[in-house]
Amino acid sequence: MDEYNRFVDWDKMDVTVQSQDAKELTCTEFQELKQLARQGYWAKNHSLRAKVYHKLISNIPCRTVTPDANVYWDIVVKIVGKRNSSTLPLPEFVDNSLVPTYCLNAEGIGAVRKIILCIANQFPDISFCPALPSVIALLLHYSKDEAECFEQVCRILACNDPSKRLIDQTFLAFESSCMTFGDLVNKYCQAAHKLMVAVSEDVLEVYSDWQRWLFGELPMVYVARVFDVFLVEGYKVLYRVALALLKFFHKVRAGQPMESDSIQQDIRAFVRDIAKSVSPERLLEKAFAIRLFSRKEIQLLQMANEKALQQKGITVKQKSYCFSMFCIVFLRQNVHLAVHAENFKSEIVSVKEMRDIWSWIPERFALCQPLLLFTTLEHGCSLSRFYSHSEGHEPTLLLIKTTAKEVCGAYLSTDWSERRRGGNKLSFFGTGECFVFRLQPEVERYEWVIIKHPELATTGSEPENHASPASSTLSSGSVPSDPSDRLSPFLAARHFNLPSKTASMFMAGSSECIIIGGGDGQALYLDADLNHGRTSHCNTFNNQPLCSESFQISVLEVWGFRD
Repeated sequence: MDEYNRFVDWDKMDVTVQSQDAKELTCTEFQELKQLARQGYWAKNHSLRAKVYHKLISNIPCRTVTPDANVYWDIVVKIVGKRNSSTLPLPEFVDNSLVPTYCLNAEGIGAVRKIILCIANQFPDISFCPALPSVIALLLHYSKDEAECFEQVCRILACNDPSKRLIDQTFLAFESSCMTFGDLVNKYCQAAHKLMVAVSEDVLEVYSDWQRWLFGELPMVYVARVFDVFLVEGYKVLYRVALALLKFFHKVRAGQPMESDSIQQDIRAFVRDIAKSVSPERLLEKAFAIRLFSRKEIQLLQMANEKALQQKGITVKQKSYCFSMFCIVFLRQNVHLAVHAENFKSEIVSVKEMRDIWSWIPERFALCQPLLLFTTLEHGCSLSRFYSHSEGHEPTLLLIKTTAKEVCGAYLSTDWSERRRGGNKLSFFGTGECFVFRLQPEVERYEWVIIKHPELATTGSEPENHASPASSTLSSGSVPSDPSDRLSPFLAARHFNLPSKTASMFMAGSSECIIIGGGDGQALYLDADLNHGRTSHCNTFNNQPLCSESFQISVLEVWGFRD
């Protein structure tokens, strides 16, 4: 262990890492490495972990010219010289106020800053990388000297495998990761998301802290366990652990008063003191119990969020704003700003209700403001006029108020013009970002499921049959028997050049009817005259139906999204 303890303050280190017998790691197969990393095979032996880190990082595919240990010794004297590194300003792409020390001794703390400065010298293309100090500080615990740590970090930064994302190095990449995390929270941590919306004026400001939880607040023993798996499995692990942290925060703090005036500060404090309530093993267990989207699907979502930011011109950090390390003030517009009380008028929902809906939509569209496209009060109850006013807009929001004062609706991800692909037949399209919801008598959002084409095709070909058998067909067709049937919300063939058979089907439209496949067994059917509708609800679910099985429409509105 002696060769790897130069920078470690053993009085701060967990004593268990000093007491384990030495082991060897001989496996090279990914699946076996994955299992060993998750189980903490090398977590309790300092020397073994150092050797494993060196092996895993050495295998990262890198650019042809990647700085190594020799480069470090060549440049450190020129950059730092004999000056005290603690007095040297850090580059703008990291936050000078938050450089974790973990269990480093004084020499190690100084070495972190020196390595950061040398990396800035060798990687001029890095524009925003707030996780870098934490990664350097962690790896110093398992390095023989500064140069070895420098080389390992350089390999992580210089990874050129397009399928292996490691550390965000630009403002655009970081911001899109925050939006992606917000989208994942919205799907996988709905109870926590509901709390964030209730107590925070700006939801994404909270979610923009997600990397800080991991690389700033999480104690050393937890960070190291996360990093063990991260080096084997990649970036997706970070999303998993951050989601698990949020789930535990909500579970532990549910029903308790906030400890500060800021939910951000409360979450940070919870993560710092996580050892009081959650062990590293339990945290990872929770993280890997989440049935998260595949790596490719998350990558597609990230690409969509990056594209939305680029279209908004948000690609670099705006110096006119004050940024903390991970707390970005401007990105998702505060729902109170996106839905202006003075400019918003609906006959179906209040400003507050529209803000609730806005908190559910994907992050990249929450940058926009609502725009009324169609209302039966002004445009009449014509399906053709519904289509003509809605086409050309993507996504759209459908709101319905029934004569029984029920209020429900749907978020529709795809342009209604896509229905023409089927000619005069009922045509199916859309992505899994579609969802249906209910606002009155109680608020409920229903997670998406796939509409099965054959069943709905049969139903759609007989629009005059409004009886319950049709509803039963809709129910059985809208609930997949196997969770693997639930395709990604983002695999729309039209957007990502995927085979049409992989595209999910959530919306259906013809000249005779509209069908929207909701989640958790819900589906919504509207007749051509837009006066009558019905819903289907699978009785195997405990939630309440979207609205009455058969209903009369009082008012229907379609809203678009304005930049």
